[in-house]
Amino acid sequence: MSDNRAPAWVVPVMRAGYAARGAVYTVVGGLALFAAWRGGSAEGTTDALAQLTSVPWGVALLWAIAIGLIAYMVWRLIDAWMDLECYGSEAKGIVARAGQVITGLIHGAIGVSVATTAMNGGGGGESGTQSMTQKLMSMPWGPYLVMAVGIATVGAGIYYAKKGISEDYKKDIRVTPLARKLDPVMKFGLVAEGVVIGIIGATIIYAGFTHNPGEAGGVGTALDKIRSVAYGRVLLGVVALGLIGFAVENFIEAAYRIVPRRAGDDVMTLARRAKLKAEGKLEQATA
Repeated sequence: MSDNRAPAWVVPVMRAGYAARGAVYTVVGGLALFAAWRGGSAEGTTDALAQLTSVPWGVALLWAIAIGLIAYMVWRLIDAWMDLECYGSEAKGIVARAGQVITGLIHGAIGVSVATTAMNGGGGGESGTQSMTQKLMSMPWGPYLVMAVGIATVGAGIYYAKKGISEDYKKDIRVTPLARKLDPVMKFGLVAEGVVIGIIGATIIYAGFTHNPGEAGGVGTALDKIRSVAYGRVLLGVVALGLIGFAVENFIEAAYRIVPRRAGDDVMTLARRAKLKAEGKLEQATA
């Protein structure tokens, strides 16, 4: 593009993707919170969403979520290809953009799974993670590949937790009264998501170490691991609230996230506001 700006159609695709991801975590976090309150096992992503088939308009909602998750995949692939968030082409930037591709493909696969659930009903449990692990295990050096995927997944969990703790998410969220009010919820949600993804990564590493794909698990397994420790129901409740917070974070991104190469450098984001306030220049910038 001559002006080096992102195409306009990227923005609604991005918003649809984040809204769908928010819907997913609303259901998963809500059912996990119910499990913590009433007892029992928490549901994985596919099983949790499959319960929507029993409610009015549930199948239509599943289709909307499936389309949204595929839109999220498209957004992430275009984001990485066009470097819409200005990561650059140095080693650090390439790693970040590769991560965008991987997360996009994962959410696209979940979107296809949700569409299958909408068509057929029923859930797939944790078979997705175990199926992937099984396929990798059958390849040359399979257990090492599985452990490498697990390490990468743990790294993704650390990334989410660090993103929340360091408040890095603020750099692309436009300042609004609602975004400012829900800022602590977003921070808590990102940390909780990081914990859950880290546990998923640990199960994948263990599956590679034991040569047993059945040891690998997804969100449901991670929540059950939390449920099984001392004070597990309390911890599960806290993490469940965190996943709902992560859903809120995604809804905020759906509404107020900017695309740096579309919005430009002078948009008042949460991060820019915080920096100006720390420098005593906020009133001057907003005058």
